[in-house]
Amino acid sequence: MPHSRRVILFVNVAHALDHFVLLVFPTAAILIARELGLDYGAVIALATGCFVAFGLFALPVGWIAGRVGRRNLMAAFFLGCGAALLGLATASGTWGFAGWLLVLGMFSAIYHPIGSSLLVANASALGRALGWNGVWGNVGAASASGVTALIAAAFGWRAAAAAPGLVCLAVGIAFLLLVPKEAGNAAGGAGGAPPQPTLRLARPAALLAAFAVAIVAGGLTFNMTTIAAPKAIDEKMLFALPLGLVGALATAVFAFGALTQLAVGRLIDRFSLPAIFVGLAALQPLGLGLAAAFSGALFLVGLALAMSAIYGQVVVNDAMIARYVPPDWRDRAFGIRYFLGFTAAGLAAPLIALGHAAGGFQTVFSAAAAFGAAIFACALLTFALSRPKPEAAAAA
Repeated sequence: MPHSRRVILFVNVAHALDHFVLLVFPTAAILIARELGLDYGAVIALATGCFVAFGLFALPVGWIAGRVGRRNLMAAFFLGCGAALLGLATASGTWGFAGWLLVLGMFSAIYHPIGSSLLVANASALGRALGWNGVWGNVGAASASGVTALIAAAFGWRAAAAAPGLVCLAVGIAFLLLVPKEAGNAAGGAGGAPPQPTLRLARPAALLAAFAVAIVAGGLTFNMTTIAAPKAIDEKMLFALPLGLVGALATAVFAFGALTQLAVGRLIDRFSLPAIFVGLAALQPLGLGLAAAFSGALFLVGLALAMSAIYGQVVVNDAMIARYVPPDWRDRAFGIRYFLGFTAAGLAAPLIALGHAAGGFQTVFSAAAAFGAAIFACALLTFALSRPKPEAAAAA
C-alpha cells in the first residue's frame, strides 16, 4: 500500500475511534446513574470537562505539530485515549469519572486538527476523501451507543469502557510500526498527491466572521444531539425499551449521518461549497424542531434528519478550510476551527442537564433548534459573501 493511502487509512480509523470513545460515557451514564443512585443530569454533567478539553486543547495542537510532528501527535492520540479509557474503567467516584474524562478530552482533541491536515495533505480528490473520512467518523459515533450498551448489558459498564481502550492501544502500536516517518507536509502533496488549490475571496474577513459563528453554533447542535440521543430515545418513545434496543435505535439514527457525509463529499467535487452549506443548514432547525415537538416515530424522523444535516455540515466546514486557507496555515486553521466548535460544544452537557431539568427533552431540542436557525442564517450570509476575488486585468 502506498504511504499516502496507508496514512489516510489510519486517519480514517482514528476518526472512527475519536467519536466512539467520546460517546462511551453518555451511554454508560445510564447504568452509572443507577449504580451510584444519582440523577442522570448529575452524571452526564461530569463529562463537561471532557468536552471542554476536547475543544480547548485543539487550539495549540496546530502549533505543536510544527515542533514534534504530526505523526508523533497522532501516535499520542491513540495511546493517550487508550490509557484514559482504561483509567475510566477503574474509576469509583465522581472525581475519578471527571478526572479521567478530562484526560480523555485532552488526548481526543489531537485528532481533528492533525487528522484533517494529514487527510488534505495526502488526498488526491478532496471531496471524496473528506466524505469517506466523515463516514468513518460517523460509523464510530453510530456504533458507540449500540456497542457500549451491548457490552455494558452483558459484562458491565467498566468492560464497555475498557474494551475500546485496548483497541486504541493496539491501533496506536500498529500506527507506530506501519507509519515510521512523518506523513505529508504543510504544503500538502505526500505520496504524489497534488496540493489542494486555494481560492481567493473578495471579502474574507466578513466571511470568516459568519463562518466562525456557524462553527460555534454547529458545535452546540452537534454535541447536544449526539450526547442526548440515547437518553432522549429512552424517554421519548411511546413505550419502555431495553437498553440494548435504545442503543440500536441511536445507532440507526446516526447511520443517516454517514450516508449524508458520503453524498456531501461527492457534491463538494462538483458544486459550490456555500450552496451546499445553505441546503444542509436549512434541514437542521427543521429536524430539531420535529424532535422537540413530537414523540415516537416522528421524533426519530426529526432526529435522523437533524443528524444528517449536522454531520454533513462537518464535511463542508473542513472542505471550506481546505479550499480557502493557504497550505502553510492549514494546521493552525484547523486548530482554530475545532477550538471554536468543540469549546462551545463543551457547554452542551450542562445545557442538556439544565434543559432536561426544566422541561425534559422538548426543551433540550428546542434550544438546539434555535442554534440550528442561527447556523442557517450564517449559511445564507456565507453564500452572499463568498464571491471570488476579481483578478487584476493586464494594462493595455
